[in-house]
Amino acid sequence: MNDPAKDVEARVRAICLVLPGATERQSHGAPAFFAGKQFLMLWAGGHHDHHFPHLWCAAPPGAQQEMVTSEPERFFRPPYVGHRGWLGMRLDGHVDWAEVAVVCREAFRAVAPKRLVDALDPEDQA
Repeated sequence: MNDPAKDVEARVRAICLVLPGATERQSHGAPAFFAGKQFLMLWAGGHHDHHFPHLWCAAPPGAQQEMVTSEPERFFRPPYVGHRGWLGMRLDGHVDWAEVAVVCREAFRAVAPKRLVDALDPEDQA
């Protein structure tokens, strides 16, 4: 039988672990991704009051406010880390996985050491 939470987890893992030097370990019972510092937390089965799959990730300055204001049905200010500018992204309904990949790369860029950011493929450089 198909497990939607496992599918979401596999897709996010595939996106994050191709980033240079990215690693995964469990944090608070959920997959978390690091590049020196943590850049993403995945809640494939939901977490707290958010009973839908979603991720929390680091974001460039101003991105959280822009995304939450422009698309509040998809993006939110996550608890615990939202005050640091992190972004919450829903992963239910129709998910644009290319957009998820962009959000994950931006989260990586926001925290990774320069040498790892510089190692991104040239087409990923912004």
